[in-house]
Amino acid sequence: MLIVQKFGGTSVGDIPRIKNVARKVKAELDKKNKVIVVVSAMSGVTNQLVNYANQVSSLTSDEALLEYDSIVATGEQVTCGLLALELQSIGYKARSFLGWQLPIKTDDVHSKARIESIDAEFLLKSLDENDVVVIAGFQGIHAESNRLTTLGRGGSDTSAVAIAAAVKADLCDIYTDVNGVYTTDPRITDKARKLKRVTYEEMLEMAYSGSKVLQTRSVAMAMAHNVRVRVLSTFEEVTDSSGTILVNNNEEIMERRVITGISYAKNEVRITLIKMPDHPGVSAAIFGALAEREVNVDMIVQNISPDSKTIDITFTTGADDLERAKLAIETIKDEVKYAQVLIDDNIAKVSVIGVGMISHSGVAHTMFKTLAEKGINILLISTSEIKISVLIAKEYGELAVRVLHDVYGLGLS
Repeated sequence: MLIVQKFGGTSVGDIPRIKNVARKVKAELDKKNKVIVVVSAMSGVTNQLVNYANQVSSLTSDEALLEYDSIVATGEQVTCGLLALELQSIGYKARSFLGWQLPIKTDDVHSKARIESIDAEFLLKSLDENDVVVIAGFQGIHAESNRLTTLGRGGSDTSAVAIAAAVKADLCDIYTDVNGVYTTDPRITDKARKLKRVTYEEMLEMAYSGSKVLQTRSVAMAMAHNVRVRVLSTFEEVTDSSGTILVNNNEEIMERRVITGISYAKNEVRITLIKMPDHPGVSAAIFGALAEREVNVDMIVQNISPDSKTIDITFTTGADDLERAKLAIETIKDEVKYAQVLIDDNIAKVSVIGVGMISHSGVAHTMFKTLAEKGINILLISTSEIKISVLIAKEYGELAVRVLHDVYGLGLS
């Protein structure tokens, strides 16, 4: 088998943990599997590098973001070199690669780049020449400018899945500090239950709605390329029943359960543009400007004034995108003529997710009734075929998760 193993920041947080990762790699090599390893920076390192950059720059210009990528990409370089050295020390021929050496080619959206291609032939040739290849995740290169790029927070997940897709790996194991995907965050309720299987669609909605187990773009890529992904704990022995595996949508899962999980995101902001003249093109101007700066928008609500002459538009985005959003909004101020911009970060998003919602009614009513009984006011609502999300005051976030987890019976085996 050809396996891609990805190890996150907590998995490689210090030298003893890197030695533990080497043992995980050795276990697969001893089974005569071919192994490609993708690593993140040591836990805390990327945050420290970002902090350094913030101390000398506001990071609002395109030129600044070029240097930002050069700075934050160094964390993974250290980790992949150390792991390659450890693997060599226990008797394996190991070679480390940075993103630009393969190369992993991306677009030129620095700090949030998207992968365009990977030289799979070169990578497989390198694997034939070595026992194991160790790759720095989270990074690539824009071929035309020859500048380093980074893929955004959690980008090593995307690196691993993209590499697995490129080399047609049999399995992509994502090792982290939890032993699988749970019905909700176990830190919020001890009734959270590990799921053996989750559909790509459910995992995509869970990741987008706040679950931090997998990065959203990595799940979308796995679904698009049918990459077999398994989520495992670095700190437990792997058995046949370990972890959670992502699977295609199927009738067995859909009929067995209506709701799969509850996601919770507290790193959201609500932005409202007040009293804009109501004419065609206002929404297009606003969300076009946001798209140009790669701001991901979630919930959107438009309200019309009683005299039908002005409108307010409210949308939510991640706190990490707030500065980009503010800059985008400023650029279209004269065009859309808003009177005021309101920003509220005292909010949380709670989402109920499950493929069974497609064929079962009453999920929304249960959610809204349960929240009302606890005195929790709903600020915004958005839905898809398999998800209902509500925006509420941050102080009620964890309470909402616990009561919804109970009312849908997610703690039952």
